[in-house]
Amino acid sequence: MSTYDPNGIALPNGNIFGFPVSESDANIVIVPVPWDATASYGKGTSEGPNAILNASLQLDFYHPRLENAHETKVFMTPISKEWKDINERFCLDCIEYIDFLENGGDLDKNAHFKDVVSQINAGHLALKENLKSRAKSLHASGKFVAVLGGEHSTPLGLIEALNERGQEFGILQIDAHADLRVAYEGFEQSHASIMYNALNSCENLIRLVQVGIRDIAPSEVEIIEKSNGRIQTFFDWKLKQEQFEGRSWKSQVQEIISELPQKVYISFDIDGLNPALCPNTGTPVAGGFQLEEINYLFFSLLESGREIIGFDLNEVAPGDNGDEWDANVGARALWNLVVLAEKQRRSK
Repeated sequence: MSTYDPNGIALPNGNIFGFPVSESDANIVIVPVPWDATASYGKGTSEGPNAILNASLQLDFYHPRLENAHETKVFMTPISKEWKDINERFCLDCIEYIDFLENGGDLDKNAHFKDVVSQINAGHLALKENLKSRAKSLHASGKFVAVLGGEHSTPLGLIEALNERGQEFGILQIDAHADLRVAYEGFEQSHASIMYNALNSCENLIRLVQVGIRDIAPSEVEIIEKSNGRIQTFFDWKLKQEQFEGRSWKSQVQEIISELPQKVYISFDIDGLNPALCPNTGTPVAGGFQLEEINYLFFSLLESGREIIGFDLNEVAPGDNGDEWDANVGARALWNLVVLAEKQRRSK
């Protein structure tokens, strides 16, 4: 990367951050998944990968936690037009379907919408298997693989690929929602079901540690309580109460990390942040974190000696009328995750 000027203007070359890196040369490969077919509240996260790609050119690349961070060999694969077109078609059907449900419709009595749900489930399963195959191929080439969504359902294929390595691992989930719904609204691969699906399909996933949860259904609480410790949830309201009473974030971070096994996958739903940082995300919820609080957690995780085996960033949605704030924050969140992975790589 000797020809790259980290102090100059980043040029749009098709790659994330404008870095002059090819897939074959990269150590870190990000796979964007432009998908939000099952989003039930706000659409737009399928545009997240492209919005973040564009916003990434506006960053500066000094990083206080990694010397010469701009030398990181990271590549983002092209955004699939085929999957984006499929998603857009499904989204139109899904909007009609959700409207049908909200007006008291009964899916079991409507053949048309039963067919819609079946088609979206089949498409979503194909999407997952496609990503799983891609991730396994990249792993075989020695790449560190990450996913950029899209809605939160998108990284399951990567998580399942990691599971098939046969080694026990945990997930650190940053999120406003528990995502433990069972086939939410009939969608088997729903964004609200990602962690339920990961727990059920990944026998080597021994611990799910959720941080920042603050919008949750009684059925999800029951799943947590009956998990025999496999799920550890740090609710936002409990974290805040402890802080109000004098406990430090450092102390809470140490407790969070202590619940994780040696190998850790990070799943970062942007709505885990304070919604002032992501106002256009699919399902914003009051409360949450500042970005630097999450960065502190991630880098503390690395400093604990644990191995980060992959990550995803999802639910970033660009705003209307050219509002770039969500994408700007998303690009910075992604940059910190990339630096985290690169710092780990250099330390080996």
